[in-house]
Amino acid sequence: MESFNKTSLNTIIQAHKKQNGSLVSLLQDIQDTFGYLPREALQHVNTVLDIPLSKLFSIATFYNAFNLEPQGKNTLSVCLGTACHVKGGENLIAMMGRALGLDNSEGTSADGKFTIKKVRCLGCCSMAPVVKANDDIHGSMTQTKTANLLKKLKKSKR
Repeated sequence: MESFNKTSLNTIIQAHKKQNGSLVSLLQDIQDTFGYLPREALQHVNTVLDIPLSKLFSIATFYNAFNLEPQGKNTLSVCLGTACHVKGGENLIAMMGRALGLDNSEGTSADGKFTIKKVRCLGCCSMAPVVKANDDIHGSMTQTKTANLLKKLKKSKR
């Protein structure tokens, strides 16, 4: 991930102009480069490609994979589907939020190391409650297991 600069963005835009690809692919490449979709990047795409800003934001907010805010180095997605909710998913989010100093239970920590997200289903209902840490699924989570996961991630080089 790099900080926002127009040179990198223009390279991405030019590649997509030549391919005449989809807007989703364009936005994916922008997010892969910058770690999220900076407002300035979407405004620049609007200007250069003459695509309505409303259309860009519509796509960016429709797909869960896109982020409009900078994300932490570690993403913790806590399932709040029915099984996880019943088994205490909200309590895990609240505990992580307190441990990371977040006023809200969702968001990015001040040090930029963690982002906590609520998700509706990770498809692991039999392992409820479930926390996805980056690309790894952790099932049957308790307050203690969640605290240990946070400690482990805080020590990681990620």
